[in-house]
Amino acid sequence: APVTGGACGAFQAFSLFVKAKEVPAAARCPAGGEGVRWRCCRLAFEELSGIHRHVALQHAGDIGQQAGLTEAGQQAGLTAKQAAAEVSPLSVPAPAGNADGLNGHSRGSPEISCTLPDTSHISYDVLTSKVGEVLLYYCYCEVKDPEKLCAWQKALCQHLHLTGKVRVASEGINGTVGGSKVATNLYIEVMLSQPLFKDILCQEDFKSSAGGAHCFPDLRVGVFKEIVPMGIDPKIVSYKETGIHLSPQEFHREVEQYLSQASQGQSDTILLDCRNFYESKIGHFQGCLAPDIRKFSYFPSYVDENLELFKDKRVLMYCTGGIRCERGSAYLRSKAVCREVYQLKGGIHKYLEEFPDGFYRGKLFVFDDRYAICSNEDIISACRYCGTLWDQYKLCSSQHCRQLVLTCPSCHNKGLTACCSVCQEKELKVTSGASGQTLKEECECTRRRPRVPIEHVSQRTLDAGK
Repeated sequence: APVTGGACGAFQAFSLFVKAKEVPAAARCPAGGEGVRWRCCRLAFEELSGIHRHVALQHAGDIGQQAGLTEAGQQAGLTAKQAAAEVSPLSVPAPAGNADGLNGHSRGSPEISCTLPDTSHISYDVLTSKVGEVLLYYCYCEVKDPEKLCAWQKALCQHLHLTGKVRVASEGINGTVGGSKVATNLYIEVMLSQPLFKDILCQEDFKSSAGGAHCFPDLRVGVFKEIVPMGIDPKIVSYKETGIHLSPQEFHREVEQYLSQASQGQSDTILLDCRNFYESKIGHFQGCLAPDIRKFSYFPSYVDENLELFKDKRVLMYCTGGIRCERGSAYLRSKAVCREVYQLKGGIHKYLEEFPDGFYRGKLFVFDDRYAICSNEDIISACRYCGTLWDQYKLCSSQHCRQLVLTCPSCHNKGLTACCSVCQEKELKVTSGASGQTLKEECECTRRRPRVPIEHVSQRTLDAGK
């Protein structure tokens, strides 16, 4: 279709407005990169799509005035909407209360702000420094537009050069990201200023450890049904029905009392580790019950098969950062068999910040390329092959397996690099060039482990020193 005079005026007004926001070339990044190319409303933009979307959503009225308040002015509004539709959503702030903007929520619901922080005053080398940290956090809250929150998270992490994994759902957000200290500090600042998390998320909810962007292979942000995969519909078992939260100090006192009573065979308490077997294998609280399960989605079945174990008991639950206990304790409470259900607020991560040499012994497993972080010198696990003390995981060397294996340097140098004999044989066949045989992915480790172990109550006299 031919371009009308009004449309020409509108597009010209739009282009001139963007042009006026350009940063002079002399003021850009001197190290060879383009750096910040536009500034508007105290925001900085490196990509043309970013400034286009911002202008389209925030300044349609200004463009309309420049183009004239007649047909051209109306066309300017259409131009703005076209520009908004052509660029990636959520790269810039949405106008508050604008029905045509990015908000789209009913009146009274929390607004998702899509603001990105200004990094123009930070050099590229500082922002991407390999010396940094890994953040771990979660926030349960009502999210009416998970896709929008997901897109903003992706844009935010890319803007700050963060790597990691972020899960978004209608029940909230769960993330672990790595980057420079400057980048992670900015990330926390922006997250705390997000209206959606107002009065819910706080500084204390972010757990940090030494690391950086190199701790993850890439950035993965997605929308899921649950922010932690328990396999139960959040509408059926809600985080709102969680157990009683105990601070690290309160939990420490409870564990101390439990261990004292358990040593005399008088305890009515179960100290329950909600993590997977390979996590508790290299570190756990003394005297805990650590289910031999491979995934958290097996936890509900574990509870169902062992209800008698929890009958009339006080249960102290813990996990890495607290999120699995939120849903896990809610599920346990829904069975109405326990006398009381408590959980460690902030998880092992926060406990170790206050009690690095407390009742948790060994390493803390983490879901990134570090595999574990250390707070004390105890090694409580052993090499899979020779039995020497060892707690540093590596992936099974068989390309068909994703199991983790504990193999000490001596055994590793001997070629013992697989999680079991089945995988070791597969690896040898692949290495020797054998072909023509389809290899099953299930290995001995998976086959011999019951999906849901049944605990024997008569054997539940825990050794307080274990």
